This record gives sequence, structure tokens and C-alpha cells, in this order.
Amino acid sequence: MPTAACNGVTLHYERSGRGPKLLYCNGSGATLDSVRPLLSAFSARFDLLAFDYRGMGASQPVNRPYSMADLAVDVDALLDHVGWERPVVAGLSFGGMVAQEFAVTYPHRVERLVLLATSPGGAFASYPLDTLADLPAAERAARIRELTDRRWTPEWLAAHPDQAALGAAFAHAPADESESQTRGRLLQMQARKGHDVTDRLHRVACPTFVGSGRYDAIAPPANGQAIADRVAGAELRVYEGGHAFLVQDPAAWPDVEAFAGG
Repeated sequence: MPTAACNGVTLHYERSGRGPKLLYCNGSGATLDSVRPLLSAFSARFDLLAFDYRGMGASQPVNRPYSMADLAVDVDALLDHVGWERPVVAGLSFGGMVAQEFAVTYPHRVERLVLLATSPGGAFASYPLDTLADLPAAERAARIRELTDRRWTPEWLAAHPDQAALGAAFAHAPADESESQTRGRLLQMQARKGHDVTDRLHRVACPTFVGSGRYDAIAPPANGQAIADRVAGAELRVYEGGHAFLVQDPAAWPDVEAFAGG
């Protein structure tokens, strides 16, 4: 299991595939093991580098709060470790926040930037998911499902069984989570609350693709528009789907793949 000492923590990472170099930043609460299908899709076209955030998955547990700036330094150190100077950087949801923080802090290290279902923070922050933590499990699951895709009412899902399994997956709480994993997830949520690059996005110095889901209530299209408005020459696409538009709209993945591949 490859690991790297990065910014005071040991990160677990994986590298797979062949093609243009692409660093992928995961969504909140996700680990490499929980997103295997997405990693496989990327590695079919790219030389993929992906990692577990500090306190998540197989990376070193953490006990202290950290900031989005800390995660940007983690990424910088990981790239140094594998010897990559300037890859494509792609991030989904929370990963898009990390990718933005990295791109405004180290603009010379990003060849192309792919931001999916994400927000710049500030006046255009993603929904505060931490506020749902104390809800009863069933209520929390229903609320997350509704935020993921505004169409996903029980009635709509009953009429669209092809998306019912996807809706259930997004609302599913982590199973058999250890104490250190729970702590890592909650510390990640705290870092997420502090995300705000709105006034620094002008520093992004590479071609940028912004993808949003039309029915996403976690990172609504207005947030994607706010990013595109602040990054010179950014390309914004709005897809037929919610926070999971990448697997809901058949046009989304080919667009991402084409842009990232240059």
C-alpha cells in the first residue's frame, strides 16, 4: 500500500492507468475504497493519482482540526512525492473545494482544472451538511436524498426506479465506522465549513471546466456560475441531474473526459 509523508501526516495514495496525468480529489466522507467505479473510469483514460484525505480511509488518523489550506499543502507534497509537476486536477463536491484551494494557492502546478458539483464558498457556499448530523437517521437520510437531487421525492423515485438505487446510496450512512473514522469525517466537515475562495479565484491560471447539476441542492448551479464568473475563460456546463449528475446525464462523463484530456 503506497504511502507518502505529506505536511505532517501519512497519506495513502494509489496510481493506476495510462495517459495524461490526472490528480483526483474525492468528495466529503468518501474514500478510495468507496468510489472504485469512478476511479476505474478515470484510469481507463488517464494516468490517475488518487488519495485518501488525512483522517480518512487508509490515511493517518487525525485528532486536531485542520483547514482547507492544510489540504492544499497536503496535495502539493503528494505531487512532489510522486514527481508530478503540473497535472490535470479534478475534484468532485468537497474535492472540488480542495481543488480550488490548491489551484489558487499553487496556480503554476495545475495544467487543467475540472470542478464538479462544487462551490466556491462565501456567499456561494455548499449546503451545510454538518447541520444534519443530529437528525434522526431516517429523517437525515430523507433530507440528504432531497438535497442530492431536488426531484428525488418518494413519489418521483417510485416513478423512476432506475434512480431509486442511486438515491438510496447517497442517503446511506457509513456502516461499521470506527471511532477514528468518525472523528476524521467530522473534522473534514469542519474544514469544509471554512471553505471560501470566492475572492481568490482570479488566481486560477489554467483552462477550467465547471460542471453543475440542474437539480443539485447541495451545490446548486448558481454556485457553479459563481466559479465560472471569477475564473478567466472558464467553461460552465449544467447537466440534467443533481449532485450525482456525472452518472445521471449521459453527456457529462464524455464532456469531462474530453476536457481533461485536452
